[in-house]
Amino acid sequence: MADLFSTEGARAAPERPPKPEDLLKGHRNRLRSRFMGGGTDAVADYELLELVLFRAIPRRDVKPVAKRLLSRFGGFAGVISADVARLREIDGLGEAAIVELKIVEAAAVAMLRDRVMDQPVLTDGDAVVDYCRAALAHRAVEEFRVLFFDSKNRLIADEALSRGTVDQVAVYTREVMARALALKAVALILVHNHPSGDPTPSRADIEMTREIVAAGRTMRVSVHDHLIIGATGAVSLRADGKM
Repeated sequence: MADLFSTEGARAAPERPPKPEDLLKGHRNRLRSRFMGGGTDAVADYELLELVLFRAIPRRDVKPVAKRLLSRFGGFAGVISADVARLREIDGLGEAAIVELKIVEAAAVAMLRDRVMDQPVLTDGDAVVDYCRAALAHRAVEEFRVLFFDSKNRLIADEALSRGTVDQVAVYTREVMARALALKAVALILVHNHPSGDPTPSRADIEMTREIVAAGRTMRVSVHDHLIIGATGAVSLRADGKM
């Protein structure tokens, strides 16, 4: 008589396939753990973007979106600093996700700005360039900014005095000097970007710089430099002997 309780020959119950939401949760947890254990060196750029997008897109795989962003904008820095209108063109990227990207951009710029705020600028020129590149390198239009310094060469203000088009921006020497006097600044650094990506100064850039330098000499305001920022790098007109 067969043993009614014998398991011999019984078929094992088939394993249930994991639910999509469990797979997604597992991937996110593993990626977070890898990032916390090794920082940015432990993750690829698209994975870093995934981490940023997790909160804004909680129930969907964001890897395809991250890879589309990198394909369109060329790198992590290009993604977070991209114009909002262009970000809205990316399939699968909603307003909440765009806000998350812009928060990361603002945090990066603020961190670099803190490196130069209240510090003698001439002791860490690289920090100034890094800050200016973070703020301007990927802007879609030209923007003219001025960094104002006190008598100890400490940054007291950073202001955008003019925004233009993709290839030009209006700069008024009178306005630059007026702001310097209002802020009681004794020195400044001119900064503007080239949306084309090439930071090579134009003839107009050089002439405008020399005009502001001459006005500053009259008003006893020193112009330390004019930095031109592009996606491929930065050019110092002082270092190039064009001031």
